[in-house]
Amino acid sequence: MFESLQDNLQSALKSLRGKGKLTEGNMRDGLGLVEQSLLDADVSYEVVRDFMAEVSEQALGQKVLQSLDPSQQLIGIVNQSLINVLGPVDPSLHLREDVTIIMLCGLQGSGKTTTCGKLARLIAQEGKQAMLCAADLQRPAAVEQLHVIGEQVGVRVYSEEGAKDPVKVCQNAVRQARQDSIDVLILDTAGRLAIDEELMDQLRTIDNRVGPHQAYLVVDGMTGQDAVNSAGAFNEALELDGVIMTKMDGDARGGALLSVKHVTGVPVKFIGTGERFDALEPFYPDRLAGRILGMGDVLTMVDIAQREFDQKQLAETEARLKEGEFTLEDFRTQLVQLSKPGLMKKMMGLMPGMGDLNGMMGEIDEKELQQVSGIIDSMTPEERRNPTKTVDQSRRQRIAAGAGVEPSAVNGLIKQFDGMATLMKQMAGKGMRDRMQMVDELQKSGLMNPGAKLNKAKQSTGKRLSPKEKEKQKKLRDRELRRRKRVDRTGQPKS
Repeated sequence: MFESLQDNLQSALKSLRGKGKLTEGNMRDGLGLVEQSLLDADVSYEVVRDFMAEVSEQALGQKVLQSLDPSQQLIGIVNQSLINVLGPVDPSLHLREDVTIIMLCGLQGSGKTTTCGKLARLIAQEGKQAMLCAADLQRPAAVEQLHVIGEQVGVRVYSEEGAKDPVKVCQNAVRQARQDSIDVLILDTAGRLAIDEELMDQLRTIDNRVGPHQAYLVVDGMTGQDAVNSAGAFNEALELDGVIMTKMDGDARGGALLSVKHVTGVPVKFIGTGERFDALEPFYPDRLAGRILGMGDVLTMVDIAQREFDQKQLAETEARLKEGEFTLEDFRTQLVQLSKPGLMKKMMGLMPGMGDLNGMMGEIDEKELQQVSGIIDSMTPEERRNPTKTVDQSRRQRIAAGAGVEPSAVNGLIKQFDGMATLMKQMAGKGMRDRMQMVDELQKSGLMNPGAKLNKAKQSTGKRLSPKEKEKQKKLRDRELRRRKRVDRTGQPKS
């Protein structure tokens, strides 16, 4: 998100570092690069003008020019100015004791119906019960799509077969929600290919007769300043409570997000950062400003970790680590949790100073994970607890046969486990800052992508086996399968 803007802004600020003393001349040159970066990101000219006026007024003051580290102070000024442009924003939904009615509106193609599901999932994570209302009666298959989404995220969908009046559908949905003690009702209203009076009249009617407590506009962040214009037009008709900006994980330059609050007065409440239903984040201006300036976003990283990882499992692993215990089972558990698509790259991108490593990050492939699991499953309980001391050459041959890999792959996994175990034990009990520094070591060691070395080992030993060698491998594999069946029945290996 915002890769181009991040790179350009950081390059502009870096141009001021390393200078013995910042003068008004070189400061103006640096600020000119900042201004160009914002314009290239499709930020509204009005926003850029006001932003640069605020930054320049502070940056060209005597306090900055005489500061011991003026470049760092300038970063602080730009950071605070970004926060001022983006906020203030209250990301909470302000749920009522009775059913809270939220109306989502927007143009066709903005991702409104999918966002209904994402928002419902986010509400469910807070322990509240949500229900969706299919009030888009104009777009073909819109009602059916919402039912599919509701099933996928595990929430109910209210609809009326053959209905023609979206206002009555919404009114009946409100009665049903109150009857069933639903906490939040989300209305999925109709959209258009462009803003027209018919669309606005329908939305005004729903707003007046149903009385939603909050109205959010869903806009496509990739449409640039058109998204800002849409927000302005919808706000004049409905008095919006906020904007949900979607598709911020693609090629969006970020100009709309930086412009919408300043131009329309309507805050961005949520941002969509992917196609999955968990890819909707509450919007925090200070966190986003930190991301843009390469300062990281540790708070969002913690939020993601708490949401994506099994907290009970993490607590148990942490307790064992403090006792100096880290097994191959723990190693596999960590890999499974990190193997979710895009998770590792996203987490690294939120760490301060780790953005440059993002391009180096590989995802953990499902086949690689199966290969690692196969090797671990082929070991005895004792071998999993302490592979370094127990797995000798003959055992390595047996494990490789059971997993259907070359012995070198087993050896490679054990070496990676040793490095990971050392770092994990060192991390136990340390603070977030120390852990992030150690993650850097982990990345440089190549342990972030365990399948890579296994594949390399497999490729390097990819010679063809003779029929006699194949038969030998088959016998070893069959013997290993029989041994594993005995272990499963008794819990202990038999000789």
